[in-house]
Amino acid sequence: MPRVSGAAVVIAVVVAMGTAACGSGKQGGQTGPQGAPDVGVVTIEPQRAVLTAELPGRTTPLAVSDVRPQVSGILKARLFIEGSLVKAGQPLYQIDDTLYVAALDSATAQLASAKAAVVTARLKAERYTSLRRDKMISQQDYDDAQATLQEAEAAIQQQEANVETARINLGYTKITAPIAGKISRSFLTQGALVTANQAQALATIQTLDPIYVDMNQSSSELLALRRALAGAQAAGQTVDSTAVTLTLEDGTRYPLEGTLQFREVAVDPTTGSLTLRAQFPNPDQVLLPGMFVRATIVEGIEAAALLVPQRGVSRDEKGNATALIVDANGIVQRRQLVVAQTVGSNWLVKSGIEPGDRVIVEGLQYARAGEKANAVAFVEHAQPPAASTTAAK
Repeated sequence: MPRVSGAAVVIAVVVAMGTAACGSGKQGGQTGPQGAPDVGVVTIEPQRAVLTAELPGRTTPLAVSDVRPQVSGILKARLFIEGSLVKAGQPLYQIDDTLYVAALDSATAQLASAKAAVVTARLKAERYTSLRRDKMISQQDYDDAQATLQEAEAAIQQQEANVETARINLGYTKITAPIAGKISRSFLTQGALVTANQAQALATIQTLDPIYVDMNQSSSELLALRRALAGAQAAGQTVDSTAVTLTLEDGTRYPLEGTLQFREVAVDPTTGSLTLRAQFPNPDQVLLPGMFVRATIVEGIEAAALLVPQRGVSRDEKGNATALIVDANGIVQRRQLVVAQTVGSNWLVKSGIEPGDRVIVEGLQYARAGEKANAVAFVEHAQPPAASTTAAK
């Protein structure tokens, strides 16, 4: 075997180290072919965007009615199951009606007496009419007979009204549901003394299908949405669209869609917000009064919106939205943006971006304004650019 000199060994080691160093620098991948870093970009093109507002809200019954007695007496029976659904006009309570039956009988008897009295008064008036014609009685006697007949006829009308009042009061002894809905527990039990129009309700009925959702929207949010739609081409919907969806307290989506009923015309000066009300079908009673929900209202559609991914937008020291783009010459430029609102995972940009601009969304840490960058089309869920991945190592 030939002998290798010590100098040759040293030279070989130095050459090997130099080769390794060069390979290590190339593997870093922080620069492209001309020494520019690779960055992932998204090309901005006009697209259809649904403009929405997400607002906090509370569920409110469609109708609420406190059940109260209209006559006084002792509660004799409860005729419903607590917590059940009741129909309008369904009997709920029975008040002891003994006195009211007697009052109706008395009024009926007085009516019969009045009818009998009018027969006598009419016969007398007819006789006096004949006698007066023959001038056998004075004018005064004739006038008295006619007045007596009129009083008797008026007494019949009064007694008929008394009978009707007694019949109504008797009907009130059976307390019925004023509206349809779900009834609460009974606040009083059999044997309790109740009085007409008392302050304490016997029970409460709430109509829950459909149900209202009341929301508060700040005036600034409303103005932002109005500006976002200014000059936009509507596509079948207006600013006051009726489509509303709900997210429940546990984060789940309510499966049924609601409709916007109205928006208040005035702003509350104490809160700076206005109230919106939506109506939702609630056949399975999933929505209960007082629940907190988040409502998403479709405010309109912009046919040619410029949407920039949120990951490509940052804020400067003044809080202004900015983005980095790669121009046609491969130079990184910083743009100041005016953003209106979020649309999904994007910002709706009103100015600062033009169609065809390439916005950097990956490798922002390697891009510098005024320097070159190698733009690589960014695909969601794809591997990030090699330069960024290598640099991370």
